[in-house]
Amino acid sequence: MLKQRILTAVILAPLALMGVFLLPLEQFIFLLDGAILLAAWEWANLAGIRQSSLRSAYVVLMACVIFLCHAFYEVLPVHAVLFTSLIAWLVALYWVVQYPKSEGWSKEWQRGVIGYLVLLPCWFAFVSMKATENGEVLIVLLFLLVWGADVGAYFSGKRFGCNKLAPDVSPGKTREGLYGGLVTCLVVAVGFAVYMDLSATQTALMILLSLLTGLISVLGDLFESMLKRFRGIKDSSQLLPGHGGVLDRIDSLTAAAPLFVLGMHFLMVT
Repeated sequence: MLKQRILTAVILAPLALMGVFLLPLEQFIFLLDGAILLAAWEWANLAGIRQSSLRSAYVVLMACVIFLCHAFYEVLPVHAVLFTSLIAWLVALYWVVQYPKSEGWSKEWQRGVIGYLVLLPCWFAFVSMKATENGEVLIVLLFLLVWGADVGAYFSGKRFGCNKLAPDVSPGKTREGLYGGLVTCLVVAVGFAVYMDLSATQTALMILLSLLTGLISVLGDLFESMLKRFRGIKDSSQLLPGHGGVLDRIDSLTAAAPLFVLGMHFLMVT
């Protein structure tokens, strides 16, 4: 399984980076649209929508909303959307911590609505980054933080893991793995600060943002794990060998991207 995951990652990572660096903004957004719509198809399954026709309708509605975002992006309050997303993720944190006693998400229609609250802010975050000067660097930094948190947690958890992080949601995750992932985020943050020649204050803020980004990326992973456990499925789909579905690869990004974009906006204006 690990070899298959590595092989798929070796293929996907360069493709993702090529999309970030080689595609102009308009084409990048269309690529992003495709990823979000694939994720929406899988989210419909997490929501409990089993009929193909209803799942297709869920994706079509998502496509219509994204089309409106294309048309009115310039006048939409992007930062307000991202900030609202952070509030939603605080609610998700409560649900994860209280699982299986938590309420407010277990009905099919509730999980369907949550899918839009998760995926659309992620779309806004990536479009916002790509449209920014040196936006490609920001996207790669976000990738490194999220991937670093995941990889660091995996190996640290394998080597030192003893204390379960959220046993009712994801029994395989440990607190030691979380710490290892955060250490990796710290290393990435320091490396970026040196590369960008940030001041001491900016470096401190960069480290704080990176650690928070790593933490919330774990929440994104845990939240999807909670939904999958509730639905009784292991992966969101079988689209990516060794990785499950698109959602299984971007669940951490959906949580991390809004916080990261808001944090970098603050960092760049201070």
